[in-house]
Amino acid sequence: MSSQDGQKILVAVAWPYASGPRHIGHVAGFGVPSDIFARYHRLRGNDVLMVSGTDEHGTPVMVAADAEGRSPRETADRYNELIRTDLRKLGLAYDLFTRTTTSNHEYVTRDIFRALYDHGYIIERTTLGAFSPTTGHTLPDRYIEGTCPICGFPEARGDQCDNCGNLLDPIDLIDPRSRIDGATPEFRETSHLFLDLPAFADRLREWIGKQRHWRPNVRNFSLRYVDDLKPRAVTRDLDWGIRVPVAGYEDNPNKRIYVWIDAVVGYLSAAVEWAQLRGEPDKWREWWQDPEARHYYFMGKDNIVFHTVIWPAELLGYETGGKLGAGKPLELPYNVVSSEFLMMEGKQFSTSRNVSILVRDFLERYDPDPLRFYLTAAGPEQQDTDFTWSEFVRRNNDELLATWGNLVNRTLKITYDNFGAVPEPGDLADEDRALIVAIDESRASSSADS
Repeated sequence: MSSQDGQKILVAVAWPYASGPRHIGHVAGFGVPSDIFARYHRLRGNDVLMVSGTDEHGTPVMVAADAEGRSPRETADRYNELIRTDLRKLGLAYDLFTRTTTSNHEYVTRDIFRALYDHGYIIERTTLGAFSPTTGHTLPDRYIEGTCPICGFPEARGDQCDNCGNLLDPIDLIDPRSRIDGATPEFRETSHLFLDLPAFADRLREWIGKQRHWRPNVRNFSLRYVDDLKPRAVTRDLDWGIRVPVAGYEDNPNKRIYVWIDAVVGYLSAAVEWAQLRGEPDKWREWWQDPEARHYYFMGKDNIVFHTVIWPAELLGYETGGKLGAGKPLELPYNVVSSEFLMMEGKQFSTSRNVSILVRDFLERYDPDPLRFYLTAAGPEQQDTDFTWSEFVRRNNDELLATWGNLVNRTLKITYDNFGAVPEPGDLADEDRALIVAIDESRASSSADS
């Protein structure tokens, strides 16, 4: 469907954790908007590459595996298939939906990590790691909860506050506790490798400042974050994940690359895998090493800084590359399309807090189009929105069926009454072309104003 003559458009869709089924709050942010955007550009004749997959390393999968009595690999396999099936039934048209446990992803991630290390952007530090007093094992950041020291939100995680969006360390939390058993973590000294984010502050500030086409909340939040950058640990005390390609860490069975590199590299590794599967192993470069290509990232607002600060810093630090780059830089994001939260009864969707409607359950009752229409018409594009069943029914009956459906039905009836069939498309008349130009100019003007 795409044209080799069209502009290269990378649609980079957030990677869901393979730790459980997805709910409609998830697909309101990363799923449906990205698919609509990709379909639009395919119809325009642009060359679209839409990639994503399941994020399968690290603590969410490990904790889910422990709870279900399975190995991390078995758990990742199970939920990769469930999520893949749900997204396919919802009608999302990926060019490749893969996973972070492939050998290809491991190769690309280790190449990015090693290049950052060789260029001096990864440094070793001693830090305080959290351990469970119950088991004596490492307590993952995401499974430590407490009060955010910045905004006071009482259920902030050890790596990020979902309320204010700031990245955190477990030691920052007020009254930290384990989400697994409620115990207070013990903090002990441990050595880790850190991404030297402050080294990128000036370049990131200049680059973000030029992105006038970004949504104001994304651009402003990112600029504020750059003003207080700190080195961030990119290794963790885990035994499930990609090994660290650095002496002293490579052979350590309890050190792995952390999600802040592992997951975001997936956008690149998926493009590399897609090209290999086509039998054209260098074709990914048409999207990643062509300054004319445009990259659009889709996710919820809790993932903004990963895509506007951390991932761009890694791309800048990779410079002209390790083995993969072959002497040419990788392209930075063109736009980071962050949605707000879909709520239910005033509460954020959360499977762990039993506030959710699973995609698979929804699709057992309804076809995908009513859900896609609702999330398009009433989704959290500019502000948090509240899902209710009554509003879902009203919008579909009053807007999709009574308004749009009625218009289509009347148009088709008149066409059949007068022509006996829908005419085949013909050449555009001058007034047709003028209308298309007017629509494009209207869109451009509206985008500039926002």
